[in-house]
Amino acid sequence: MPALCATPDSSLPCSAATDDASSKRLSWGKIMQKLTDFSNHSLHSDDEHFRSVFSHSGSDSVDSVSLSESDFLYDPVEETLCSEVVDLIEQSLTEAKDSALRCSKLLIPDQLMEHIGQELLHLAASEPCGLRGALINLCVEQSDACQSVEQIAVDPDLVPTFQLTLVLRLESGGLWPMIQDLFAPRSHSAPILRHALRLNTGFRVIKKKLYSSEELVIEEC
Repeated sequence: MPALCATPDSSLPCSAATDDASSKRLSWGKIMQKLTDFSNHSLHSDDEHFRSVFSHSGSDSVDSVSLSESDFLYDPVEETLCSEVVDLIEQSLTEAKDSALRCSKLLIPDQLMEHIGQELLHLAASEPCGLRGALINLCVEQSDACQSVEQIAVDPDLVPTFQLTLVLRLESGGLWPMIQDLFAPRSHSAPILRHALRLNTGFRVIKKKLYSSEELVIEEC
């Protein structure tokens, strides 16, 4: 099966995306092998867990086993795929500093990437193909403009079932404006493109179903 890939989207209302986006790919076969191994291990562990519970309870009925809501919602395959997508988003943002964002350095908080991963899983949970059916538009708000950074098709061989637009924000308040120059690399041979930029931990996500006429879902995270 082909790779996770990132491609520019000329139809977005934001500014033009980067030209070399299509060059970034992850090995889909490698990912699927990881998912298969992880899933088999998880199923074996779950089987041993149920055997242990039944042997101690003296019952053969699944109804006697109390499972939390998170046990039903947890999907190791989806979690692993989400981790790969978050890594690709972070890679796209890092590479955009020299092109779309035109800054000398881009600082990406770990908390932001963690929140993005949680939101991806949440919004994909009700979709027929899960996260594999997602088409992700990655944008960064700069002043009054919205700069398009990347478009990511989670599974290029699958017709997308929903579109997510992630609108990230730049840090503009607090102590950051006074210390951002400390993070900008200085060189006598080349001028600095711009100050170092830092992304805020908050962001906006817009979900659009591509197979129905339902209204957009907009969440502030």
